[in-house]
Amino acid sequence: MCLADYGQELDPRSYSVLPKGLNAAALGLSYSTGNVITDFTSPIQNLDIQTYIVSAAYFRTFSIFNKLSRIAIALPYGYLNGTAKAFGIDTSASRNGFADAKIKFGINLLGSPVLEPKDFSKFQEHTVLGVSVVFSVPIGQYFPEKLINLGSNRWGFKPEIGFSQRAKRLYYEIYSGVWIFTTNDQYLKTGKLHQEPLLSFQSHIDYAFKHGRYIAFNAGFTEGGQTSLNDIDRNDQQTNWRLGLTFSTPVFNKHQSIKLLLNTGIATKAGQNYTAITLFYQYTWF
Repeated sequence: MCLADYGQELDPRSYSVLPKGLNAAALGLSYSTGNVITDFTSPIQNLDIQTYIVSAAYFRTFSIFNKLSRIAIALPYGYLNGTAKAFGIDTSASRNGFADAKIKFGINLLGSPVLEPKDFSKFQEHTVLGVSVVFSVPIGQYFPEKLINLGSNRWGFKPEIGFSQRAKRLYYEIYSGVWIFTTNDQYLKTGKLHQEPLLSFQSHIDYAFKHGRYIAFNAGFTEGGQTSLNDIDRNDQQTNWRLGLTFSTPVFNKHQSIKLLLNTGIATKAGQNYTAITLFYQYTWF
């Protein structure tokens, strides 16, 4: 088990139209708690864990082939503690250190012209189609002899397609992607842990208030991701549903904002089932 939250992100407005040359720096604090009930073939059962994560992130928009593009880099530092049953024996763990970094590159293909800041206020967003890819970079703390870690000791890649449609102050969004993983060849020192692709689907209904505020109702679904240890299937395919709520508002001035995210699992099979609350502070500039 590691801290990586594959397939469970519920983040609206990922393909929204933004002006060219926008920079953003963000600092986030997240708390999550929950448990995992895995299949009896898995070595970890009855996981009850609490995590605290501080994340630093940077975001920028630019133009590629006259298309609005963006890149985001996030580096989390986490603390976790909790209990589990491993191989039928009760155990506990406490870790603190860096978790795996994430880099996301996206490009809007339709409905999103490249706009200078002076022209952006005149533009009305309607239908947007975009694509993105997320890279999970295995820099997180990893102890090969431990079952519970902050890092995953493997790379992850998530190509995704996103669609957004505006109707007055409402935005309807649908994203669909798939996580693909490399093999962790140091699982419990000598084991090779392989995971099949994990399908990810999420939808959002956003309501935009005046002055840059919005609220979003979020839903997510993941399926797949069965693992095998030393080529032996572990019968742990995931089927998970999550619901969430997001609220964002400017504070102090137009350059600063805060965003609050709440999400929780409502139906889980062999995957992460937890409740999380995250607060981001963001500062933007050109």
